Amino acid sequence: MRNLLVLIILLFISINLSTSTTLNAQISFSVNSNLDIQPAWGPTGYDHVEYYYLPDTEVYYSVPQHLYYYQNRGRWTSSVNLPYRYRSYDFYNSYKVVVNEKNPWKKHKSYKEKYSSYKDHHDQQTIRDSRDSKYFANKNHPQHKNWVKQQKHLKKK
Repeated sequence: MRNLLVLIILLFISINLSTSTTLNAQISFSVNSNLDIQPAWGPTGYDHVEYYYLPDTEVYYSVPQHLYYYQNRGRWTSSVNLPYRYRSYDFYNSYKVVVNEKNPWKKHKSYKEKYSSYKDHHDQQTIRDSRDSKYFANKNHPQHKNWVKQQKHLKKK
């Protein structure tokens, strides 16, 4: 009887640890992921992005702030829109470099040198064009509405 009680206690502890680990992993993912706010033109393969560096224009885009940072008359400026000179820029057909550090324009010379060879590269898959279901959480993905319906359906069960 005592062995049975010990076995039940060990089983209970094991189940609690397993549930706790799963919950911690889910919490960690939701804290470390910003897939849902990345622009649809962003490249696939990154769960968390602070900035994109766009070598074609030498512009930085802040994902959390939804702001562009670019040089204007020798000074770094931020704006919700790209400067007029880039009005025909094709985000979906250009190369984006993920930069996860604060104020990357402060190291612009380094980024410009390192990624200048990526100008005119058009070989990145974008979030919009991905069929990986993890990107469906992004409100700009074509499958987002279906994904939301599916999530509501799953919650009802």
